[in-house]
Amino acid sequence: MEYVSLDSMPYYKECAPLVEGLGYRLVELKVGPAKGTVRITAVIAAKDASVDIGVDDCSKVHHALLPRLEALLGTDDTYMELTSPGMERNIKNAAEFAVFIGREVRVWDKTVTDWVGGKILSADDKTVTLEKDGESLVFPFENIAKAKFIHL
Repeated sequence: MEYVSLDSMPYYKECAPLVEGLGYRLVELKVGPAKGTVRITAVIAAKDASVDIGVDDCSKVHHALLPRLEALLGTDDTYMELTSPGMERNIKNAAEFAVFIGREVRVWDKTVTDWVGGKILSADDKTVTLEKDGESLVFPFENIAKAKFIHL
């Protein structure tokens, strides 16, 4: 699995502090052209892994984030979709592990060719540490083929 710093996403550095000020974490931000307008997709998560994101949370962040992005882009011809990570999110970027510390996930470990599940204890730019049955398991990102939330 590839690690791409969240800060390397266009407009992430300008938007993440705003989202965090509202009590959430910005997981993903994509900005691009779509049929003569600018399409923005964003994913937010709660700072506390045990808290779920609802429609009211998305609305609150949408109302704050859209004007910021329109100012940065210099246009109000935009379409924005803001969502929660969902119950069974596929982790697309290894940098997301640090955002989801405390969440139950499963990773496909290429060295054992099987899923291994556990709670995320920590993550950096090279590895993620999961807790399973009181034991800490460290997975280098190059050994992870895919990862997703465990829906309980």
